[in-house]
Amino acid sequence: MTRVYAFANQKGGVGKTTTAISLGAYLAAAGRRVLIVDADPQANATSSLGVDWPDLKHSLYDVLIGHVPISDITISIEQPSAALVPSAPELAGAEVEMVSIIQREWLLREALGPVLPRYDYVFIDTPPSLGLLTINALTAAHHGVIIPIQCEYLALEGLSHLLHTIQLVRDNLNPRLRVAGMVMTMFDARTNLAKEVVDEVRRHFPQRLFRTVVPRSVRLGEAPSYGQTILTYAPRSAGAQAYAALAQEFMQREENLTPPTPR
Repeated sequence: MTRVYAFANQKGGVGKTTTAISLGAYLAAAGRRVLIVDADPQANATSSLGVDWPDLKHSLYDVLIGHVPISDITISIEQPSAALVPSAPELAGAEVEMVSIIQREWLLREALGPVLPRYDYVFIDTPPSLGLLTINALTAAHHGVIIPIQCEYLALEGLSHLLHTIQLVRDNLNPRLRVAGMVMTMFDARTNLAKEVVDEVRRHFPQRLFRTVVPRSVRLGEAPSYGQTILTYAPRSAGAQAYAALAQEFMQREENLTPPTPR
Protein backbone atom coordinates (compact mmCIF):
# COMPACT_ATOMS: atom_id res chain seq x y z
CA MET A 1 0.00 0.00 0.00
CA THR A 2 1.16 3.51 -0.80
CA ARG A 3 2.57 5.36 2.17
CA VAL A 4 1.97 9.10 2.31
CA TYR A 5 4.17 11.33 4.45
CA ALA A 6 4.17 15.07 5.02
CA PHE A 7 7.42 16.91 5.75
CA ALA A 8 6.53 19.76 8.06
CA ASN A 9 8.03 22.44 10.23
CA GLN A 10 6.61 25.93 10.49
CA LYS A 11 10.11 27.35 10.85
CA GLY A 12 11.77 28.03 7.53
CA GLY A 13 15.31 27.13 6.58
CA VAL A 14 15.53 23.88 8.52
CA GLY A 15 16.25 21.58 5.57
CA LYS A 16 12.68 20.43 5.06
CA THR A 17 12.70 20.55 1.26
CA THR A 18 16.21 19.13 1.05
CA THR A 19 15.20 16.24 3.28
CA ALA A 20 12.03 15.48 1.31
CA ILE A 21 13.68 15.44 -2.11
CA SER A 22 16.91 13.77 -0.96
CA LEU A 23 15.14 10.98 0.87
CA GLY A 24 12.85 10.56 -2.13
CA ALA A 25 15.84 10.35 -4.49
CA TYR A 26 17.55 7.61 -2.49
CA LEU A 27 14.33 5.62 -2.16
CA ALA A 28 13.81 5.90 -5.92
CA ALA A 29 17.40 4.77 -6.49
CA ALA A 30 16.56 1.73 -4.34
CA GLY A 31 13.72 0.89 -6.71
CA ARG A 32 10.80 2.48 -4.88
CA ARG A 33 8.25 4.47 -6.85
CA VAL A 34 8.23 7.96 -5.32
CA LEU A 35 6.03 11.00 -5.88
CA ILE A 36 7.17 14.36 -4.52
CA VAL A 37 4.30 16.82 -4.01
CA ASP A 38 5.43 20.43 -3.73
CA ALA A 39 2.77 22.09 -1.57
CA ASP A 40 4.85 25.19 -0.85
CA PRO A 41 4.12 28.39 -2.82
CA GLN A 42 7.85 29.14 -2.75
CA ALA A 43 8.20 26.16 -5.12
CA ASN A 44 11.61 25.25 -3.71
CA ALA A 45 11.19 21.52 -4.31
CA THR A 46 10.09 22.26 -7.87
CA SER A 47 13.09 24.42 -8.74
CA SER A 48 15.47 22.15 -6.79
CA LEU A 49 14.45 19.31 -9.08
CA GLY A 50 15.24 21.29 -12.22
CA VAL A 51 11.72 22.40 -13.12
CA ASP A 52 11.21 26.07 -14.06
CA TRP A 53 7.83 26.98 -12.58
CA PRO A 54 7.33 30.03 -14.88
CA ASP A 55 7.19 27.59 -17.81
CA LEU A 56 4.49 25.42 -16.25
CA LYS A 57 1.00 25.40 -17.71
CA HIS A 58 -0.47 23.99 -14.50
CA SER A 59 0.67 23.49 -10.92
CA LEU A 60 -0.75 22.20 -7.66
CA TYR A 61 -2.84 25.39 -7.51
CA ASP A 62 -4.87 24.19 -10.51
CA VAL A 63 -5.37 20.82 -8.83
CA LEU A 64 -6.70 22.28 -5.58
CA ILE A 65 -8.70 25.18 -7.03
CA GLY A 66 -9.29 24.29 -10.67
CA HIS A 67 -9.95 20.55 -10.22
CA VAL A 68 -7.27 19.60 -12.75
CA PRO A 69 -6.42 15.89 -12.27
CA ILE A 70 -3.12 15.53 -10.46
CA SER A 71 -1.96 13.03 -13.07
CA ASP A 72 -2.16 15.78 -15.72
CA ILE A 73 0.51 17.90 -14.04
CA THR A 74 2.87 15.19 -12.78
CA ILE A 75 6.41 15.48 -14.16
CA SER A 76 9.09 12.81 -14.40
CA ILE A 77 12.31 13.83 -12.68
CA GLU A 78 15.85 12.65 -12.00
CA GLN A 79 15.20 8.99 -11.20
CA PRO A 80 13.10 6.84 -13.56
CA SER A 81 10.83 5.80 -10.70
CA ALA A 82 10.41 9.33 -9.29
CA ALA A 83 7.93 12.06 -10.21
CA LEU A 84 6.97 15.56 -9.11
CA VAL A 85 3.73 17.45 -8.61
CA PRO A 86 5.07 20.99 -9.11
CA SER A 87 4.20 24.19 -7.31
CA ALA A 88 4.17 27.84 -8.34
CA PRO A 89 3.80 31.15 -6.46
CA GLU A 90 0.10 31.41 -7.29
CA LEU A 91 -0.43 28.59 -4.81
CA ALA A 92 -0.16 31.28 -2.12
CA GLY A 93 -3.58 32.51 -3.21
CA ALA A 94 -5.07 29.07 -2.80
CA GLU A 95 -5.29 29.40 0.98
CA VAL A 96 -7.57 32.42 0.59
CA GLU A 97 -9.72 30.74 -2.06
CA MET A 98 -9.92 27.49 -0.09
CA VAL A 99 -11.58 29.18 2.88
CA SER A 100 -15.01 29.14 1.23
CA ILE A 101 -14.75 25.56 -0.07
CA ILE A 102 -16.63 22.81 1.74
CA GLN A 103 -14.25 20.24 3.29
CA ARG A 104 -11.33 22.45 2.32
CA GLU A 105 -8.96 20.46 4.53
CA TRP A 106 -9.52 17.36 2.37
CA LEU A 107 -8.76 18.80 -1.07
CA LEU A 108 -5.23 17.40 -1.40
CA ARG A 109 -6.17 14.02 0.01
CA GLU A 110 -9.01 13.66 -2.49
CA ALA A 111 -6.81 14.83 -5.37
CA LEU A 112 -4.12 12.27 -4.55
CA GLY A 113 -6.54 9.36 -4.27
CA PRO A 114 -6.61 8.31 -7.96
CA VAL A 115 -2.81 8.23 -8.35
CA LEU A 116 -1.82 6.54 -5.09
CA PRO A 117 -1.69 3.01 -6.58
CA ARG A 118 1.08 4.15 -8.93
CA TYR A 119 3.54 4.88 -6.12
CA ASP A 120 5.11 3.25 -3.10
CA TYR A 121 5.71 6.58 -1.37
CA VAL A 122 4.24 10.06 -1.62
CA PHE A 123 6.24 12.82 0.08
CA ILE A 124 4.50 16.16 0.57
CA ASP A 125 6.74 19.18 1.08
CA THR A 126 4.85 21.83 3.05
CA PRO A 127 5.28 25.59 3.45
CA PRO A 128 6.91 27.04 6.58
CA SER A 129 3.57 27.81 8.20
CA LEU A 130 0.61 26.04 9.78
CA GLY A 131 -1.99 27.33 7.32
CA LEU A 132 -4.49 25.46 5.15
CA LEU A 133 -1.86 24.08 2.79
CA THR A 134 -0.02 22.42 5.66
CA ILE A 135 -3.30 21.23 7.18
CA ASN A 136 -4.17 19.69 3.79
CA ALA A 137 -0.82 17.92 3.75
CA LEU A 138 -1.27 16.57 7.28
CA THR A 139 -4.79 15.41 6.46
CA ALA A 140 -3.49 13.59 3.38
CA ALA A 141 -0.54 12.02 5.22
CA HIS A 142 -2.04 8.63 6.02
CA HIS A 143 1.20 7.32 7.45
CA GLY A 144 2.70 10.23 9.27
CA VAL A 145 4.69 13.42 9.36
CA ILE A 146 8.46 13.72 9.28
CA ILE A 147 9.85 16.76 11.08
CA PRO A 148 13.27 18.12 10.07
CA ILE A 149 14.80 20.08 12.96
CA GLN A 150 17.76 22.39 12.56
CA CYS A 151 20.48 21.89 15.17
CA GLU A 152 19.97 25.31 16.71
CA TYR A 153 18.16 26.40 19.85
CA LEU A 154 15.54 28.56 18.12
CA ALA A 155 14.51 25.60 15.97
CA LEU A 156 13.13 23.93 19.10
CA GLU A 157 10.87 26.81 20.09
CA GLY A 158 8.12 26.10 17.56
CA LEU A 159 8.24 22.32 17.94
CA SER A 160 5.59 22.19 20.66
CA HIS A 161 3.26 24.32 18.53
CA LEU A 162 3.72 21.99 15.58
CA LEU A 163 3.08 18.92 17.75
CA HIS A 164 -0.10 20.58 19.06
CA THR A 165 -1.28 21.18 15.49
CA ILE A 166 -0.54 17.56 14.61
CA GLN A 167 -2.63 16.47 17.60
CA LEU A 168 -5.54 18.66 16.47
CA VAL A 169 -5.39 17.23 12.95
CA ARG A 170 -5.28 13.71 14.37
CA ASP A 171 -8.29 14.38 16.60
CA ASN A 172 -10.42 16.06 13.96
CA LEU A 173 -9.28 15.15 10.44
CA ASN A 174 -6.82 12.28 10.23
CA PRO A 175 -6.87 9.76 13.10
CA ARG A 176 -3.98 7.84 11.51
CA LEU A 177 -1.61 10.81 11.64
CA ARG A 178 1.51 10.28 13.75
CA VAL A 179 4.98 11.67 14.03
CA ALA A 180 6.82 9.13 11.92
CA GLY A 181 10.22 10.58 12.61
CA MET A 182 12.37 13.60 13.39
CA VAL A 183 15.55 14.40 11.47
CA MET A 184 18.29 16.61 12.89
CA THR A 185 19.70 18.76 10.10
CA MET A 186 22.51 21.30 9.57
CA PHE A 187 24.59 19.72 12.32
CA ASP A 188 27.88 21.50 13.00
CA ALA A 189 30.17 19.20 14.95
CA ARG A 190 32.38 22.14 15.90
CA THR A 191 29.78 23.63 18.24
CA ASN A 192 28.62 22.40 21.61
CA LEU A 193 25.19 23.92 20.97
CA ALA A 194 24.48 21.60 18.04
CA LYS A 195 25.34 18.56 20.16
CA GLU A 196 23.19 19.86 23.03
CA VAL A 197 20.20 20.37 20.73
CA VAL A 198 20.49 16.83 19.37
CA ASP A 199 20.77 15.44 22.91
CA GLU A 200 17.74 17.45 24.01
CA VAL A 201 15.55 16.18 21.18
CA ARG A 202 16.78 12.63 21.71
CA ARG A 203 15.97 12.85 25.41
CA HIS A 204 12.38 13.93 24.75
CA PHE A 205 11.71 11.85 21.63
CA PRO A 206 13.98 8.78 21.78
CA GLN A 207 11.74 6.60 19.61
CA ARG A 208 10.94 9.24 17.02
CA LEU A 209 14.37 10.70 16.34
CA PHE A 210 16.29 9.11 13.48
CA ARG A 211 19.81 8.08 14.42
CA THR A 212 21.19 9.69 11.28
CA VAL A 213 22.19 13.34 11.70
CA VAL A 214 22.57 15.46 8.56
CA PRO A 215 25.62 17.76 8.69
CA ARG A 216 25.99 21.23 7.29
CA SER A 217 27.23 20.78 3.75
CA VAL A 218 28.22 23.20 1.02
CA ARG A 219 27.25 20.60 -1.57
CA LEU A 220 23.72 20.32 -0.17
CA GLY A 221 23.37 24.05 -0.61
CA GLU A 222 24.75 24.00 -4.15
CA ALA A 223 22.72 21.10 -5.56
CA PRO A 224 19.39 23.00 -5.97
CA SER A 225 21.05 25.68 -8.10
CA TYR A 226 21.90 22.91 -10.58
CA GLY A 227 18.42 21.40 -10.44
CA GLN A 228 19.76 18.16 -9.00
CA THR A 229 19.44 16.18 -5.84
CA ILE A 230 22.54 15.50 -3.79
CA LEU A 231 22.48 11.91 -5.09
CA THR A 232 23.47 13.00 -8.59
CA TYR A 233 25.22 16.30 -7.85
CA ALA A 234 27.74 15.16 -5.24
CA PRO A 235 27.15 11.51 -4.33
CA ARG A 236 30.38 11.24 -2.33
CA SER A 237 29.85 14.34 -0.21
CA ALA A 238 29.11 14.22 3.51
CA GLY A 239 25.55 15.39 2.88
CA ALA A 240 24.97 12.62 0.34
CA GLN A 241 26.33 9.99 2.69
CA ALA A 242 24.03 11.24 5.44
CA TYR A 243 20.92 11.07 3.29
CA ALA A 244 21.92 7.66 1.98
CA ALA A 245 22.15 6.49 5.61
CA LEU A 246 18.83 8.16 6.42
CA ALA A 247 17.17 6.36 3.53
CA GLN A 248 18.46 3.02 4.80
CA GLU A 249 17.25 3.79 8.30
CA PHE A 250 13.88 4.93 6.96
CA MET A 251 13.42 1.72 4.94
CA GLN A 252 14.34 -0.38 7.97
CA ARG A 253 11.67 1.39 9.99
CA GLU A 254 9.20 0.81 7.19
CA GLU A 255 9.89 -2.90 7.20
CA ASN A 256 9.08 -3.03 10.91
CA LEU A 257 5.77 -1.23 10.58
CA THR A 258 2.54 -3.17 10.87
CA PRO A 259 0.71 -3.01 7.52
CA PRO A 260 -1.90 -0.23 7.71
CA THR A 261 -5.60 -0.93 7.55
CA PRO A 262 -6.94 -0.32 4.00
CA ARG A 263 -8.95 2.83 3.55
